[in-house]
Amino acid sequence: MLDKTVEYIRSITDLTPEIGIILGSGLGDFAETIYDKIVINYEDIPGFSKSQVKGHNSRLVFGTVADVKVVAMQGRMHYYEGHTIGETVYPIRVLKALGVEKLIITNASGGINTDYTPGDIVMIKDHINLTGINPLIGPSDEDRRFISMMEAYSPQLMDKAEKVAEELNMDVKKGTYMYFTGPNYETPAEIKAAAVLGADCVGMSTVPEVIQANYEGMKVLGLTCITNMAAGIGEQFHDHGSVIEVSARVQDVFSAYVKRIISVI
Repeated sequence: MLDKTVEYIRSITDLTPEIGIILGSGLGDFAETIYDKIVINYEDIPGFSKSQVKGHNSRLVFGTVADVKVVAMQGRMHYYEGHTIGETVYPIRVLKALGVEKLIITNASGGINTDYTPGDIVMIKDHINLTGINPLIGPSDEDRRFISMMEAYSPQLMDKAEKVAEELNMDVKKGTYMYFTGPNYETPAEIKAAAVLGADCVGMSTVPEVIQANYEGMKVLGLTCITNMAAGIGEQFHDHGSVIEVSARVQDVFSAYVKRIISVI
């Protein structure tokens, strides 16, 4: 199927992207900053699934950012939508086959670290996955199955992103992201446990993609937008509408940050 997918995409564009970008909930407008756009809807791509989540437009956008050839996933597939874990990470395999070597993965998350406030951008330095879900389970090349996750998030890309934040006078924090499958938000007890384990923020995506990207030999930079304080940290009840609203508020700052990062990595 991978060959068929790539063949279809190549029938529309021969652009070879250097950098891939996955745009999380409410952050999809970054795709509008891409020049000379070529847009392909997920539903038209053999092997791709369509995201049903509000804030995810379900399309690949090829083009140029800061004179760099890129492809953006304007929306992602989530395991909680009923996709298999293989379907969830299939786009990562496709991006690699198209030539992507560096991947910027973004998402929206709930803040556990009380130094965070909604609207903060946090660089993901590590993650915790206790769900039992892993895209590498199943048939695999034995020489590659047991990959190291020591540098799941590239130190080199993080260093460059930190320097960009300093240049832009941005207060970008660093933290550990914990993956829950969702789709329900976590309970206060689960958040308390996550904090004890060392998590700074929590969300329902990204980690399977990061595992697959590392398997493919891609370098990963993870960025999360804190859209709310997690259950028991803040007193508010959570809803997806507020996630989209807060993400939208930081769109301009986020876009400027990612655009500058692309120009230096």
